[in-house]
Amino acid sequence: MARIDFLGVGKMGLPMAGHLSRAGHAVAVADPSPERMALAAQAGLAVGDAHSLAQADFVISSLPHDAALLAAAAQVAAGARAGAVYIDTSTVSVRASAQAAALCSARGIEPLRVTVSGNNKMAEAAALTIMASGPRAAYEQAQALLACWGPQCFYLGDAEQARLMKLVVNLLIAQTSAMLAEGLTLGRKGGLDWQDMWQVLCASAVGSPILKAKSVQLSQRDFTPTFTVEQMIKDLELIVGAARDVHAPLPQTAATLQLMHAAVAQGQALDDYAAIILAVERSAGLATDLERKP
Repeated sequence: MARIDFLGVGKMGLPMAGHLSRAGHAVAVADPSPERMALAAQAGLAVGDAHSLAQADFVISSLPHDAALLAAAAQVAAGARAGAVYIDTSTVSVRASAQAAALCSARGIEPLRVTVSGNNKMAEAAALTIMASGPRAAYEQAQALLACWGPQCFYLGDAEQARLMKLVVNLLIAQTSAMLAEGLTLGRKGGLDWQDMWQVLCASAVGSPILKAKSVQLSQRDFTPTFTVEQMIKDLELIVGAARDVHAPLPQTAATLQLMHAAVAQGQALDDYAAIILAVERSAGLATDLERKP
């Protein structure tokens, strides 16, 4: 069994670390939040320190943004042993990921970029889709660990391919919410019943897995977040930045980013990112406190 030092036990990181521990690996965790560390202790996870980092076969991180990744990579480069594998699962820019990889590679630490598709509920259920890139040998070493997080894992190449693939997936997720915002607003404006529309959409050719999953809450006008508007803005800014770097025009994605900012301006930064439906409804003069069916 592997010795693992896990950095960052947020809503995604904590269940991912727990799955590794339950699989029999020796997992020590660290997080700047006392609240998250208390939850980790309740889950039976040990507290990591400089010693656990130095002894680890694998260092894994789940972090909120570029700056946190670069800080963690510097910590790993300074404290982990040569030959260890550093797996970062964060949604970050391709540029920051490449910088972090270079820091670790210079110290003989193998950088494996492992992005995941799915929300915290899917992380808890070990139902994530895993996308990996980096040294092939490091990927092969890590496969048993990655299998603890979900049934599907894709190796995409030897560099930053996993980072870009995650952005592609999230682009399509964000655009699904924009598509729903326009379509449902058109339907309501023309007199269609809200729940009738959801029943038809889920049974139709556009009834994708993400649409069907969102329908559970949204058919009841429930915008409790699985992923907030603020979080989606962060991802969309990464997507637009990656597109700028490779000169790929993304006009629809840019417009969706503006809708997310409209939702923030209307007080819904911490609601589910599908709250852009409400922003579009308001622009059409529709009431957003639609009465629910009994």
